[in-house]
Amino acid sequence: MINFTPISSFVGILLILVGILMLTALPFSFNYPGGNWEAFVYSSAITITVGIILWLAKFKNDKSITKRDGYLIVTIGWFSMVAFGSLPYLIGGSIPSLTDAIFETASGVTTTGASILTDIESMPKDILFWRSLTQWIGGLGIIVLTVAIFPLLGFGGIELFSAESPGPTSDKIHPRIQETAKRLWLIYLGLTVLLTGLLWIMDMDFFDAINHAFTTMSTGGFSPQNESLAAYDIPRVQYTLILFMFLAGTNFTVLYLFVTAQFKKVAINDEFKYYLFFTLLFAGLITVLVLWNTDITGEKAFRDSLFQVVSLMTTTGYVSANYLEWGNAVLVLVIILLFLGGSAGSTAGGIKVIRHLVFMKNSFLEFKRILHPRAIVPLRLNGQIVRPQVMTHILVFLLIYLIMFIFGTFVLTVFGLDLETSIGAVATSLGNVGPGIGKVGPVDNFAWLPEGVKWVLSFFMLLGRLELFTILVLFTPFFWKSN
Repeated sequence: MINFTPISSFVGILLILVGILMLTALPFSFNYPGGNWEAFVYSSAITITVGIILWLAKFKNDKSITKRDGYLIVTIGWFSMVAFGSLPYLIGGSIPSLTDAIFETASGVTTTGASILTDIESMPKDILFWRSLTQWIGGLGIIVLTVAIFPLLGFGGIELFSAESPGPTSDKIHPRIQETAKRLWLIYLGLTVLLTGLLWIMDMDFFDAINHAFTTMSTGGFSPQNESLAAYDIPRVQYTLILFMFLAGTNFTVLYLFVTAQFKKVAINDEFKYYLFFTLLFAGLITVLVLWNTDITGEKAFRDSLFQVVSLMTTTGYVSANYLEWGNAVLVLVIILLFLGGSAGSTAGGIKVIRHLVFMKNSFLEFKRILHPRAIVPLRLNGQIVRPQVMTHILVFLLIYLIMFIFGTFVLTVFGLDLETSIGAVATSLGNVGPGIGKVGPVDNFAWLPEGVKWVLSFFMLLGRLELFTILVLFTPFFWKSN
């Protein structure tokens, strides 16, 4: 049986937090021309009011949270953030279309980075700040923040944390879930502040620095510049962002181990080693192809290649160059990167390196099992045996991911999009990447798409951000049965 009291209370708290965070845009409303403080005040008031009503609503259910309740809280919470997060766009008139406002907000909170804005620099600064802030909120998950800050609600949090955490595993760095969430957010906040300061003392003004810090650490990719990071074609700026994109795409448990000087545990982490290996491998391959196929030479070729590889692999989606002009071989590698993803337990989207790693290891071991059918050949990760249930979960995830990708591509072709654009749009939305291929490439946007396509892609962004199962389990008959 569904417990409505904790669901209502948690969603209410989420909306109250979102409403309060809306007010952080007010300094930019007053200090920059074109600001619309009324839009944020009204939006905040509406969001907080609804949140308080939900928080105060009491039902006659038990207060304990089950795994079923956790999935409902996460799904309803994220859909609510999208709905209410679009209010500043609609009330302020900066994005008057409901479809476009929902799309931009969904792209924000899911850290996808796909945009319908055709002239970003003409938008008010407060709106651009809110646009970046939605990505920062969604980066590590505002629900984890809620679990960390509001244990006073008296509800258990492990079911909620496991439903929201990106990746196939939720490694705990502390026995108490509230402490785990707090430490993850301290790392997230600390890196954001550090990056803001570094960019500010380099070549960015404070507004651009804080916006890019928000959207880098969340691996979101929204930029206040029309040309994205091509507007800052400065080596020290781009190399700094490459480093922080890479960190944001790293499992935050690994970052915690590094911060606490537990370097041996970092060194034996298989996913991190392969994450680094894939980054260098693709950067090297694309650098060679860029040197071969274009007039770009030397350090510039390496920097553009490394930047785009890290941006795509971590699903940040920043653009420093038009990779569609680098040849068909690069295009093939870009398509692979759209499906690769960063590390589990990071802010990155995509399938995740650990799933690819487990799948490849198990596939290789299958040859040994064929030759020695009676032998017990366990799959090991980080020196530990991977349970069969985890392997099954990963295989099912990969199959469903492929099915949803094919289904989404088919739906978009029904709407009249060409095959290449359909593939690019679905891959980048489901993987929360941002730029794709075809007519939604690095120098294009999503404004021209039909309204129906935007709604489909908005759903796919949420589906990918919540790791498929969190939403799709709601469509199964087992979820709604009492037992």
